[in-house]
Amino acid sequence: MLYTELLRLWDEAVKAVDAKDWNGALATLEEITEPNSWTLFITASAHLALGQLDQALQALDQTIAKDERLAVGFFQRSGVLMQIGRLEDALSDCIWAQKYMRGNMVIDYKQLRLRYKLYSWQVLYNAAAVYCRMGQWDQATDILLSASQEKGAGRGAVVDLALESVSRGEVLAPLMVPEGEVFRPRKQDVEQLKQKDFLGKAKVISSMIPNDDFGGFEPLRMQKPGFYEPKVDSAQDTHYMRMRVPYMAATPGELTVPGGAMVFLFGEVDPDGMATVIYDGQRGRLPMTLLEPADVKMSKGKKENSVLSGIPLPPGLKPPTRPQTLPSSAAPPQEAPPPAYTPPAIPAGLPKYTSIASRSTDQGSEAGSVVVKVHYRYTVALTVPLDTPYHELQERVAHKLGQPAARLRLRHKCHGSQVLRPLNEDGDGGVLLQAAEAGKVTLWCQTEDPLANRTIFYQMVALYDYAAEGPEDLEFSEGDTIDILGEVNEEWLEGHCAGNIGIFPSCFAYRETSTLNENTVL
Repeated sequence: MLYTELLRLWDEAVKAVDAKDWNGALATLEEITEPNSWTLFITASAHLALGQLDQALQALDQTIAKDERLAVGFFQRSGVLMQIGRLEDALSDCIWAQKYMRGNMVIDYKQLRLRYKLYSWQVLYNAAAVYCRMGQWDQATDILLSASQEKGAGRGAVVDLALESVSRGEVLAPLMVPEGEVFRPRKQDVEQLKQKDFLGKAKVISSMIPNDDFGGFEPLRMQKPGFYEPKVDSAQDTHYMRMRVPYMAATPGELTVPGGAMVFLFGEVDPDGMATVIYDGQRGRLPMTLLEPADVKMSKGKKENSVLSGIPLPPGLKPPTRPQTLPSSAAPPQEAPPPAYTPPAIPAGLPKYTSIASRSTDQGSEAGSVVVKVHYRYTVALTVPLDTPYHELQERVAHKLGQPAARLRLRHKCHGSQVLRPLNEDGDGGVLLQAAEAGKVTLWCQTEDPLANRTIFYQMVALYDYAAEGPEDLEFSEGDTIDILGEVNEEWLEGHCAGNIGIFPSCFAYRETSTLNENTVL
C-alpha cells in the first residue's frame, strides 16, 4: 500500500473521530490494507466508543503486535480486559506497561501526535483496580499507597478518593485514554498529499559514446540465492524457572514479574518460602510457590516453522594448492607465450560526440539489415546487411572502433547461455543469422593475438575475479569466457582469455552443459 494512500485514509479517519462519527471512522480504517500500530489504536478507540469491547480488544492485540513496547497500548488494554473479566491478563498488562515506562514518572506522547500523558501512578491505579476485583483488598491498598508516593498531575485527589473507596470495599473503575484522543498523522505530510511536478518533462537526451546510433538498456542479472541458518546451541535447563501467574512486588527487595516470564534461580529458598532470583538484570525475591521448572531447549517444531533467514553464503575465494613442478632432467619443451600486445593509439580523426536527439529519424533500418551492438571498452552500434560475411563484418567493426581488423575477435551468446562463442569464420554469408534475435545482434569484441596450433577443448564462464599471483597465472574477471586448452590436475586448468594463456583454479569458473567441438582450432 502506498504511503500517500495510507496518509489520506488516516487523515479522513481522524476527522471522523473528531466529529464523533465512529462508524464512519471504522469504515475508513477498513480500507487500509496495511495498518500500523497507530491506525489500529484508532480502530480500538472507535470500538470502545461504540461499546464493542471484543472488537476493541482484538484491535489492541494487533496494536501491541505491531509495537511491542507501546506502554499506552498495554495500559489501554488492561482497562478493556478488566471490563471483560480477564483479571490476570489485565494485571499482566499493567506490569508490562510499568516495565516499558523504563522507570520514568511520565511519558508524553505529544511527539507521536497523541495528546495524552501516561503517568506511572495511573498504571499502579489500574493494578489496584484489578486486585479489588480479585478481592485482594490489602494488596490494592498497598499498591495505592505506592501510587501516592509518585509524582504527576491529578494524582493526589484521585488516589485519596481511591483509598477511601477501597476502605469501604468498593471496586475501583479503571483509568483509560480519554475518548477521542488518538494518534494523528503529521500535518506536514498531510499538506503534501497533493501531487506537485517539481522536475517537469525531459526534453533532450544526449549520447556520450562516439559514433553511437543505438539506445536502450540491458536487463538486470538475477542474483543466485544462498542462505544458511546460524547454528544455535541449546541452553542448559538448570536453575531456570517460569512464573505461573503475574506477581507485583509488595515489599522492598521483591520483584515485579509478569506471568509466563523466565527467571534464574539464584541461591536456596528461604525458610519463609521466598526464593532469590535474577530477572531482567535485577536481583530480588519471589514466592517459590509461583515458580515452576522451565525447559529452555529449542523445540523441533519451532525450527521447522521458522522463516528462512540468515547470512548469505560467502564465496570460496581461497585458491586451492598450487600444482607442484615435478623435478626432471629433460623437461618437455613448452610453447612460448604470445608476445605482449600494446594497444595502438586511438586515431586523432575520430568523429566527435553526437546527440541522439539531433539525428534524423529517416535513417531507419533498410530491408534485410540488422542492428549490431558491439561491446568493447565502450559500446557502439552499426547497421549492416543480414548476409554480411564474417571478414566484412570484422572490417566494419574495426573501422568503427579504430582498431586493426586482424587483432579483433568477435563472439556472441546463444539464447539462454552465458558462454561467449566465436562467430563462424568459415561461412561465406549469413554469419549474423546464428546470433540475430528480434532484429538485432549483440556481439562482444576483444583485441588479442590469435592462438596458433592450440585446440580449444571446451569453454567455461568465470564465477569470481581472479588476480594473477605469478607469471604463469591467468588473470580474468567475473563473467569472462575462458577457452580451456588443457588440464594440469584435478584442481588447476590451463586456459586462454583476453589474449593471455595461463593456469587458474577450476573452482573459479563453471562449465555449461553445451560444449564446443573438440576439433575447433583458431
